[in-house]
Amino acid sequence: MRAMKILSLVVTFLCGVTPCLAAPVPNKPITVRVASYNVEYGKSATPEQIGEMFKPYKLDIIGFDEAPDGDWTARVGKVLGMQYSFVGKISSANHKNKYKTVLSRTPLEGGEEHKLTGRGWNPASVVRAVTKIDGVSFAFYSLHICKSGVNDGHAYSLATKVLPQEATNRVIVVGDYNNKIGDAAMKTVEAAGFRPTWYDLKIDISKEFTYNAQNPKNNLGVIDHILYNKLSGAQATAGGIIELKNPLSDHKPIWAEILFPRKLKKVKGSE
Repeated sequence: MRAMKILSLVVTFLCGVTPCLAAPVPNKPITVRVASYNVEYGKSATPEQIGEMFKPYKLDIIGFDEAPDGDWTARVGKVLGMQYSFVGKISSANHKNKYKTVLSRTPLEGGEEHKLTGRGWNPASVVRAVTKIDGVSFAFYSLHICKSGVNDGHAYSLATKVLPQEATNRVIVVGDYNNKIGDAAMKTVEAAGFRPTWYDLKIDISKEFTYNAQNPKNNLGVIDHILYNKLSGAQATAGGIIELKNPLSDHKPIWAEILFPRKLKKVKGSE
């Protein structure tokens, strides 16, 4: 009889705590692991090699630029188990195989491309797609633009014509900006409400470079960046420049882990 009472108490206790253990955590932040890579039209590595390089980072989404057309991005995804991709149709400066693409672990929707205008080489563009991670929508942009000033280049076109039209509350914009943090062009993008992950990571990028990985003596500093919209309340908690012993492109890949609050303090548009 005593044993039966003890068993009954144990069962009652377990029934009481199980719902707590199984219940979702509504305020738990959403972690997004993202990367960006200018692959120089696949000249120095196969998509399979690039996929293997990215494996340890367990990424959710990647933006490529100067990527080959066709199934190149999908082949990277096959190595990483990321089966969703979107490939733009505008090749940078009309050169061969310099497209902007998106590779994602979760389904993509609303794939589109925006042509950007300004001084320097043309055309430039940014591709956009939306995906849901942990049930929440994210707009993701991958770009390749030219170096410019405060209001005369592709960055200005991006900041004043494209990004203000974005209705999704959580936005990530990655790519080869061809501008360093602190340049007028980057200040224009930041003024549109976007924050580089370098700030959160407290990395002194003045002593680093992402181009030229294959000829460091002629480097241009850090010109590849990952930014998120400040209204999302996000924060980068990990990331940096991926240093490779044998470079797979003239650029270095970059990555970041960004935490987005599930509940927004300020709501703009629809989720």
